[in-house]
Amino acid sequence: MGLHSHGFWRPKSLLDTARFTLAFHSRHRKNHQDSQALWKHEAVQRYLETLSKEYQQVSHQLSADSLNDFEQRALRRRCADLSPIAAAFQEIKEAEREVQELEAMCSELDSRDEKQLLELALEEKKGLDKKLNMLCRKLFQLLVPKEKYDRSPVILEVTAGRTTGGDICQQFTKEMFEMYQNYADYKRWTFDVVNYTPAEIGGLHHAAAHISGENVYRHLKYEGGTHRVQRIPEIGLSSRMQRIHTGTMSVIVLPQPEEVDVKVDPKDLRIDTFRARGAGGQHVNKTDSAVRIVHLPTGLAVECQQERSQQMNKEIALRTLRAKLYQQVIEKQLSQEQSARKLQLGTRAQSERIRTYNFTQDRVTDHRISYDARNIKEILSGKEALDKLINRLLEFAEIEAVTQYLENLQALEGGG
Repeated sequence: MGLHSHGFWRPKSLLDTARFTLAFHSRHRKNHQDSQALWKHEAVQRYLETLSKEYQQVSHQLSADSLNDFEQRALRRRCADLSPIAAAFQEIKEAEREVQELEAMCSELDSRDEKQLLELALEEKKGLDKKLNMLCRKLFQLLVPKEKYDRSPVILEVTAGRTTGGDICQQFTKEMFEMYQNYADYKRWTFDVVNYTPAEIGGLHHAAAHISGENVYRHLKYEGGTHRVQRIPEIGLSSRMQRIHTGTMSVIVLPQPEEVDVKVDPKDLRIDTFRARGAGGQHVNKTDSAVRIVHLPTGLAVECQQERSQQMNKEIALRTLRAKLYQQVIEKQLSQEQSARKLQLGTRAQSERIRTYNFTQDRVTDHRISYDARNIKEILSGKEALDKLINRLLEFAEIEAVTQYLENLQALEGGG
């Protein structure tokens, strides 16, 4: 907490002391809270009342003639930050008053003659509850700081795991890569394949794509991790015996800011060329256009084989390498910031099983938020059903961020 130079009380910005990372496995939050439940928390109410009062004071101070240019600019910036929060806060208060009035009216409508009116009132209340939850989520989105890389394009990589007796991992990896490709199309993003290594029987060993568009990293950052599949193979002995196999594939999502400021010494690189292999095309297996680059100090290796030009493949591979090196810097920073709590980094813990796709039960389970979705085909189509699941993750993330703030606030208050 601190005093503004003009004398009014100003708390630290929400989560200044705790950048958000998904603590999906925290023993304190096994059950998902909805936005309204968190809104009713006393500490949240106190904090929002404080911000609302500060907004009124800042607005009043802006009309003072005694301010110099520097003070006016600072107050305008603060006013711009607080204005949407104060407006959302008042909007929720107004919606709550409407709900209270409706509840009071419903308590008086208990005779048979008023049954129809009661049903209408209850239907309206249901709509207001939905509106309240939406407004609370909007408010928490305003409170939670935007991650530095949320607007960045990404490099998305998929890699098949290993299993015994069948090729379900490779087939599942192909389905997942196509799911993200369809999702990019659904979100009107650009999806450029930079590497594609098919398996022998129609599946996929490994692939990578550069995805750009609006808020790509924000939507895909929680897809990184191990995805598990449970299904009966379509061919082979297991299919005839109706035996369920379990396999895995991994997804890595690397934010790629437009300008990745990572210096790479050419002396540290080993560059190999080889003939492209892939799903087809005139140039495949005819020229050594594919490029593999190994960064000797770290052992990182990247390759690109999608373009006809060796030079273009080299440029794309270098860009991917810089993104991976940049990712190491990001991980180090986040690791240092979170060392006190040792939280799992949802976007980095690639060995952590995050989701199971059970074909025999037609169910997708996200283990981080204990969320089940039916109709696997709808999820794998990469459209509305997947978008709903991803938005559920984002909502949980926002609630986790505010909950983290509350824990810090309580710890500060407890410490005197």
